[in-house]
Amino acid sequence: MPETDIHSNQLWPLLLYAGVVLFLIVAILFLSYILGQHHHDRATNKPYEGGIEQTGSARLRFSAQFYLVAMLFVIFDVEAVFIILWALGFYELGWYGYIGAAIFIAQLVVVLIYEWGIGALDIGINAKKLLKRYRELTG
Repeated sequence: MPETDIHSNQLWPLLLYAGVVLFLIVAILFLSYILGQHHHDRATNKPYEGGIEQTGSARLRFSAQFYLVAMLFVIFDVEAVFIILWALGFYELGWYGYIGAAIFIAQLVVVLIYEWGIGALDIGINAKKLLKRYRELTG
């Protein structure tokens, strides 16, 4: 038997699966078009959110502080995954794994203290600055 027959015999389930998926996609789109609602009321094409009419632009500016906090969240979220995986392999890793995880956690604590010190975690209104400004205005 030639080798091409072996490869074509192994490929037919994949082609059958792709054909079934393609048929289902076309059938679902066709049925939703046929059975779906076709009305053109006055408010059909208006954007709707909680019954409130849209005012202003949808483009909002966020401060860079928001993005910094979001990036810090992602970083510390990923470290949680590493610590969970370390905990799952605790017995297999032995003392080397324990020391490695302790160094990793110590580095994270140092970074957290540094970020806290430079004010990267302070988001929102600073109460001390607000109180100082209030005292300046009231005399």
